Amino acid sequence: MLLNRVEFALMNNPVRAAIQRRFEAARLLRMGGPLQGGAALEIGCGRGVGAELILDLFGADGVDAFDLDPRMIVRARERLRSRASRARFWVGDATSIPVPDSIYDAVFDFGIIHHLPRWRPVLAEVKRVLKPGGRFYAEEVLGRFIQQPIARRLLEHPQSDRFDREVFCAALTESGLELLRSEELWRSFAWFVARKPAAA
Repeated sequence: MLLNRVEFALMNNPVRAAIQRRFEAARLLRMGGPLQGGAALEIGCGRGVGAELILDLFGADGVDAFDLDPRMIVRARERLRSRASRARFWVGDATSIPVPDSIYDAVFDFGIIHHLPRWRPVLAEVKRVLKPGGRFYAEEVLGRFIQQPIARRLLEHPQSDRFDREVFCAALTESGLELLRSEELWRSFAWFVARKPAAA
């Protein structure tokens, strides 16, 4: 689903970018390690901050990224214009990723899956597009935060079938991914690193 005006403003400011860089991405890097090259995919790329981090912090050779909002794709392409040969962007839907099976060394989710009414099929798509042994890095907002009265008033999130850390971990396993690590903050935010089994 598209962001409402409040969320659009929250996601497109320097404070959000700083939190993503210094805290969220740094935590995922500590949990799952760098890529040391390879091809990566970001689902829900926003204005391109995550794609930048995937190249600069995680060390991917190249990144593909998509977002449901065409305005975000315009911003992302502009942000990484000098690295257009290493960063490709398109408008797309995380429940149906238009790429072949088993082509990415890593897939990244910087707080996108909780926006989707049907989020479980996204995990199946993540597994499908990962190479055997490829990693899934996810930072997510949990149901406890989404269902708080203030969050419900200001932000536009689906309210049914929301997940806590345990439910998301179980869904990763059910999708065929192997959970490597998960961490949680205030029972409202969580980080996950999973892997597609090498024998899959």
